[in-house]
Formats: sequence, structure tokens, C-alpha cells
Amino acid sequence: MLIQYLQGAIQDLQTLISYTKLDIEAIKQAEHNEIFERNIQKDMLIKEFETKKSLIDQEIRVIKEKQPHKDIQEILDQEVIDLFGDMRNILSELKQVNSDYARMVFAVSEFFTSLMDRLIPKDTPAYNENKKVSSTSQANFLQVEA
Repeated sequence: MLIQYLQGAIQDLQTLISYTKLDIEAIKQAEHNEIFERNIQKDMLIKEFETKKSLIDQEIRVIKEKQPHKDIQEILDQEVIDLFGDMRNILSELKQVNSDYARMVFAVSEFFTSLMDRLIPKDTPAYNENKKVSSTSQANFLQVEA
């Protein structure tokens, strides 16, 4: 069972990586609806991975309890050890892909925030305040007055 849980967890991680790479391409193409739709699938995959991770932990505990005097690497066979190595590598790849995705999301967010600030300035004068515009302030596309 341990091998099946590890293989399933690895498959979940690989799918998360592929979805995140699709999200990166969708950001480049400004296809944001695809990203929102895929978030549901990604959330489900994360929950499935967490369940498999919990099952892996339980299996390891059971194996360790049967032979408490031995080191864990002596108890596990080579295939399981290799699968753990694969999972570690895939987790590192997921971390890198998520970092790339986060940088792109932040850049897009900053762009839209700055665009909104130029269209609808936050520093509009309050009611009854002096409404002089300094010569150094940038022109705004829209000025809001109440």
C-alpha cells in the first residue's frame, strides 16, 4: 500500500505542476477565467495529496512499530526509498514553478493597481478641501468630485 500511496502522491504533484504551468501561460495570454476554473481542480488535488501524505505517514508508523530497533532506511525497500526521492524532487520542482507563478501574479496585480490609481486616484481631495492641482502631479484620466 505504501508504494501505491507514494505513486498517487507523485501523480498529484505532477498534475499540480502541469496545471500551474498552464496558469502561467494563461496569465501571459490574459485568459484569467481559465485560471479561476482550474483553481477548483487544484484545490481538490491538494486535498487528495494531503490525504495520501497522511496515509503514507500512517504506513510508515506501522512499519516502524513492527521493527522499532531498526533504522527506517533498513526497513524500507529500495523502491520506496526511490519513490521518496522522486517525490522530494517533484516537490522542489513544484516549489520553483509556484515561485514563478507567484512572481507573475504579483506583477499583474501591481500593474492593475497602478492602472487603477491612475484612472481613479485615491488621493482625491475630501469635501470642502482645497482642490488645487500641483504642477508636478500627473494628469489623471478620471477625477472624482462629490
